[in-house]
Amino acid sequence: MQEERADAARNRKAILEAADDLFATSDSPSEVSMDDIARAAGVGKGTLFRRFGDRRNLIQQVYAVRLAPLREQIESGPPPLGPDTPPRERVSAIIDAIAVVKLDNAHLMLALEEGSGPTNGLHKSPDYVAVHGLLRDLVASKFGKSRASWIAHSLLANIRADLLGHLVKGEGMSHSDIRLSLRDFVAHTLDY
Repeated sequence: MQEERADAARNRKAILEAADDLFATSDSPSEVSMDDIARAAGVGKGTLFRRFGDRRNLIQQVYAVRLAPLREQIESGPPPLGPDTPPRERVSAIIDAIAVVKLDNAHLMLALEEGSGPTNGLHKSPDYVAVHGLLRDLVASKFGKSRASWIAHSLLANIRADLLGHLVKGEGMSHSDIRLSLRDFVAHTLDY
């Protein structure tokens, strides 16, 4: 693989930082345009589109940087997230860890999940497919394969960014209250 040129690396970093900052400071992530990001990064719009393709891919790459440590812990880390953890404990830990990342990165998650109906493909995104598959496999031994997929989707529905945002801003819940409620919900769902 060819090494990235120094100017391309600088542009990439400037774009990712500008996008992250604009989403973090915007009242409505949907209002942040590719023009806004290009201008804030000091690059041409063509550079932005050549590098990232579209807005959704750009947001996914900004988020991927923030998600990488969690992904590594889930794939090969120690308990409670890693593969050597008993399934019920691991499911609870994964849901909690994802909720923390989403709560800490609400601006990016809202931008990424906006309009996440059947037409925009959230449920087909690589991150969603991977975590859904893992959760499904972890609960299948207890609930059977026919129910496991639905249970995994149900668990993930409780940590959608729009719901978490509503709980914080609309209902005044603290992050710790949300995490405690999620732990209770997972325990009840998995009956332990």
